[in-house]
Amino acid sequence: MNKLSAYDIVRNPVVTEKSTMASEHNQVVFDVAIDANKTDIKAAVEQLFSVKVKAVNTLVRKGKVKRFRGKIGTRNDVKKAIVTLVDGQSIDISTGL
Repeated sequence: MNKLSAYDIVRNPVVTEKSTMASEHNQVVFDVAIDANKTDIKAAVEQLFSVKVKAVNTLVRKGKVKRFRGKIGTRNDVKKAIVTLVDGQSIDISTGL
């Protein structure tokens, strides 16, 4: 896997109150490509951040139905990955790559 495809798989970190609480348990949350599987996500995170991944859990957040100027539209679905790191490993998402 080259750098470009790793950046295509891992889109951005999720910075919410819930994801910050997960960081206490050695977990990091990322938005990922909708067609990425767990092994792709694991390889991309290990390549980009030079860490060892213990487990990857994924979920798909369905897009909301919204109205804009009377027209009904749907937001895009978003896939999130909760990456659990091996003890002693950490990712500082506040710094750039």
